[in-house]
Amino acid sequence: MSHEYQIPNLVLDETDKQILTILHEEGRISYTDLGKRVDLSRVAVQARINQLIEAGVIEKFTAVINPAKIGIHVSVFFNVEVEPQFLEEVALKLEEEPAVTSLYHMTGPSKLHMHGIFTNDQEMEEFLTKRLYPLRGVVSVDCQMLIKRYKSRMGMKL
Repeated sequence: MSHEYQIPNLVLDETDKQILTILHEEGRISYTDLGKRVDLSRVAVQARINQLIEAGVIEKFTAVINPAKIGIHVSVFFNVEVEPQFLEEVALKLEEEPAVTSLYHMTGPSKLHMHGIFTNDQEMEEFLTKRLYPLRGVVSVDCQMLIKRYKSRMGMKL
């Protein structure tokens, strides 16, 4: 019998959902302006947001940067097959790589699904040959380069 503490699911009311929806689209909105939109005081909005942060519902506030505007022109999705006994080791090494923007363990034969961004093709090739292929346990790598982005959403939308 496990005695590990489980955090209960937080029940969000409609006002919390409204606040989260607005913050998802307008993360820099002031508490005052947000309060006007959800019919609460600035102090009440701030208290609710702090509760959502403390409960782990809001993980962080961040800016979404357009990679092309800062010289990053190559966006690649990778499926990395790894020998099962090395999966955790490979994942821990890849999560430290600056080019890796997301990394997931997927269903299938020990698959890691990864997204990476690079300034050019040569940088991507160097990542593959010097950083990814040499990792112990990597069996195969499948890459798909992004041609055009139609939709990209950060975080979860309610």
